[in-house]
Amino acid sequence: MRLQRGVPVAASFAVGALTAVQARVNGQLAVELDNGLQAAVWSFGSGLAILVVLAVTVPSIRAGVARIPRAVRSGELAWWQAMGGVLGGFFVGVQTAAVPALGVAAFTVAVVAGQSSSSLFVDRIGLGPAGKQAITRPRVASAVLAVIAVTVAVSSRLASGGLAVLPLVLAFMAGLAIAFQQAINGRAARAAQNPMSATFYNFLFGTVALGMALGIAVAATGTAPTALPPGPWWLYTGGLIGVVFIGIAAWAVPIIGVLLFAVVTIAGQLSGALVLDVAAPTAGTDLTINLVVGVFLAFVAVALATRGRRTT
Repeated sequence: MRLQRGVPVAASFAVGALTAVQARVNGQLAVELDNGLQAAVWSFGSGLAILVVLAVTVPSIRAGVARIPRAVRSGELAWWQAMGGVLGGFFVGVQTAAVPALGVAAFTVAVVAGQSSSSLFVDRIGLGPAGKQAITRPRVASAVLAVIAVTVAVSSRLASGGLAVLPLVLAFMAGLAIAFQQAINGRAARAAQNPMSATFYNFLFGTVALGMALGIAVAATGTAPTALPPGPWWLYTGGLIGVVFIGIAAWAVPIIGVLLFAVVTIAGQLSGALVLDVAAPTAGTDLTINLVVGVFLAFVAVALATRGRRTT
């Protein structure tokens, strides 16, 4: 069993690190455009374009795309379980707006608190395809410790008034949403018999939701979208990273469960975030000993959650 879980755990750690890179990419694009919502639309829209090409050219993905509507009609999959992309769109929208204000590491730790807490609940009710996971003391301790980690990590900036509270709250809420997204995407992947087919619908609905939000914003303000900057090239990789992350999540969650996937990706996120905030800090970054201690506590939370996994 441990060997069977080793590959999805390793893949989850790797895409967790990529998520920190995506946060920096999307956050920088939001700065260049001076419009976080437009940056989020680009991230999801470019990911959707990649998936359309894959669906057209890869028969197994195309077949999986056709299976999901049939699964909804037959009752195998609830209609809302095919719409995880709406939650994903919310996450990316918050990510693009919050990272420039918070820095990658503080944003990531805030997401950790929300994601680990809601993952515990999602696994308990069996929303994900791996079934119900018991609420054990180590798992509860993990969720609580993740919240403590956030408080410690950002405490110096709260005291100095240097941390924007609203982006922090939105990042926590995005973390809450992402666990639900991962659970229902896992169910969609099982119905499609292909994780990339579920990823297609995730990006389809996410792009539609973000596009509608951008249209409303443009109509309300009368401000036209900004032209995309000429580069650098890596500004436009957020969608590709998102495709890889959602695809791995849809594949791994049915095997290892929502909470274990969450805490392993958290380890990857924090590892990548610390490297980025040391090597290339944003204007909102404040790398202090408090943040380092908070990241350490988050890793302890990962260890506790891993120890406490038990099915019911």
